[in-house]
Formats: sequence, C-alpha cells, structure tokens
Amino acid sequence: MNEEKYKIITINHLVNNKIINELDRLFSRYPTEDIYYKIENANTIKIYLNQLDFSDFKNTTTLRIHFIDDNTKLLLKKILTKIESIKSYGLKGRKRVYVGYDQERKVRNRKLKEVIRKKYYYAQDHNFSKKNNEVPKEFINKIIVGDSEEVLKKLPDNCIDLIFTSPPYNFGLDYENHKDGINWNEYFNKLFRIFKECIRVLKYGARIIVNVQPLFSDYIPIHHIISNFFMENKLIWKGEILWEKHNYNCKYTAWGSWKSPSNPYLKYTWEFLEIFSKGTLKHYGKQENADITADEFKKWVYAKWDIAPEYNMKKYGHPAMFPEELAERVIKLFSFRGDVVLDPFNGAGTTCVVAKRLGRKYIGIDISEEYCKKAEERLRSVLIQLPLFDKGGKKYE
Repeated sequence: MNEEKYKIITINHLVNNKIINELDRLFSRYPTEDIYYKIENANTIKIYLNQLDFSDFKNTTTLRIHFIDDNTKLLLKKILTKIESIKSYGLKGRKRVYVGYDQERKVRNRKLKEVIRKKYYYAQDHNFSKKNNEVPKEFINKIIVGDSEEVLKKLPDNCIDLIFTSPPYNFGLDYENHKDGINWNEYFNKLFRIFKECIRVLKYGARIIVNVQPLFSDYIPIHHIISNFFMENKLIWKGEILWEKHNYNCKYTAWGSWKSPSNPYLKYTWEFLEIFSKGTLKHYGKQENADITADEFKKWVYAKWDIAPEYNMKKYGHPAMFPEELAERVIKLFSFRGDVVLDPFNGAGTTCVVAKRLGRKYIGIDISEEYCKKAEERLRSVLIQLPLFDKGGKKYE
C-alpha cells in the first residue's frame, strides 16, 4: 500500500490484547484506503489517515466508550483528539469530512503542485536571463522620434520595469504618412517584431501591458492574437483588465440585421488590458517606493475598470488616446516610484506624462514627429525643465 498519500498520526500508549481487539472492531468499519492502523511496538500505535467521515467516526467511538475499560477508553479519546485537531476538513452534506492528506500534501508543497498541474506550462521552458541592467542615461526621460523596432535595438537586455502601450489600430486611421491601413499580415509581422524587442528589453519579473480593442468591424480578435504571441514567446499571462468606457455612441450601429437572428451585430463599449510578466509573476521593488493606497489597491485589483474615454483627442491631434486615469492606475498598480516606464507607441505622450507625474522615469517612442512635439508640450506642463528629444539618434533642436 502506498503510504505517501496518508497522514501518519502517532499515538503513544501501552498496547494490550483488549486494545488490539477494540481497534480492530473500530477500524474494520472503514476502508483501508481511507484509514487504518498499525502497532509499531508495545508502546506506539500509528494511524494512517487519508479521508474520513469524522462525524460518523466520532459517534461510533463515543458509543463504544460505554462498553470498554478505562485504559482503552483513554486511548480512543487520544485518537479522537488527534484526528479532530487536524484542520483539513471540508463539508459534504452536513458532515465534516477529512479532505485527504494526499491533497493537503500537494497544497503544502506548492512547488510540487505547480509541476503536477503545469502552472503556466507554456512559459516553463523559457531561457530568460535573471540579470537586469540599467537603461543608458541618454535614453532616460526622453521622447524619441523613430521606428520603435530600430530604437529599441539600442537598449540593453532586461532594463525596463514596465511597458504600457496601445498599438495603433488597423482600420484606416492616418498616422501622417505612415497609414496603418496596411495588409494584415504585414501589420502583425511589424507589430510582433516590435513586441519581440519589448520582451528583450523587459526586466526579469517586469510586465508588459497592452491596451487593445477587438477589431469588431473586421471580426479580428486582436486581443487574442496579441496574447497568443506573448504566450508563444514564453511570457506569463498575469491577467486581463476590462476597461468599461460606457461609450454607447457606436458608429457601426447600422451594421448587421435588425430584430433578426440572421446577423445580429454586437456592440462593444469596452477595451482590454492584457497583462504579461517575464520569467516570474513577482516584480521586485522597495516597499517604500510603492505609492498605491490601500483603497486604490482594493478597488483596482477588481479587474473591471469604469473609466470615461479621453475627450481631448482633438486638443492633442491624436485619434486614439487613452485617458490619464487609465495610465495612472496601471502605473501605480504595476510599478514602483523610480521604475522606468516605456511606451513604444507613445502617440501624444499620455504614458510618459503620467509616469513623470508619479515619480517614474520614462521613455516614449513614436514614428510621428508631430506627436512627439505634442508629447513634449504636455510634458512641459509637468516639468520645470524638459530634456530635448532625440530624432534618429540626434538632438532635436
């Protein structure tokens, strides 16, 4: 019999024939795969417990106490006390049932449990280095004009604490001369080359968070496509936040069938924040550098955020901005003061503005010079003195 699945209860008590007879009578009521006993020596009894209807066991034992001698009675009381002191009980109907030492052992040995059930199995065989590096000073607190794929290649491995971004959508929004109404394969190939660099520069234990909405007009679940890419590249899916915008003025309401199941069109008033970690789920930092309050933490870990959309997009000349409140929640919940926050699709600079206001260092990259100028204008309202941003590796004058 495999004894590993049993909890062994040792009871010291002088053994005699009366005791053996009484134990045989008691334990014969239960399957040996649930509970049984052994006489270890003249003074030691071992009980092997896997699971037990304790209520039934206690009633049976209590009834027998009226028919046995004091010495045997004392032993049965010891057995009851020992078993009742074990806290691994569950409810089955109205009975207290020992849930099984084999399961308890797995809970206690959490490492073994993770291996058995293959916790984030898709990321177990990653080869990420645990050695983190510093960001070169020339990149700190900079807005950089350029192709993110090329700019990120200049950064060392494992140097960024948090990446928060929202890649441009592929339904015809103009990004100056760089229209993103391109072939879908080209779009995702380019996006994933940039994300490859993001994974490389992300610190061990750091997070990348992507704000994205399903492209419902083209029936493309882009949030699933992006998540699948990160999982294939061995990042750990930490979770998903639903950003409820309560924006009911959908411009595609005329699509689909009306009052008919033939082709009902689903309208979305929310977007997703897909959250991934590199190598491990825990991001290390000094507790004194955590600036999230207890109330904020309790509210924000509930993964449905009701935040109004950004209404000042015309002011900044950008067609697809997320609000500062969204960036503030992400940055405070997933980073420490002094961390380096990167946005490789910086746009009008919301991520960088909020990062600076919250005492983080920032790096913003965008292919549009006009958006970079807008980002700097916004940062000037936060900073007393703003460094010049780089353009193609040179100072922008």
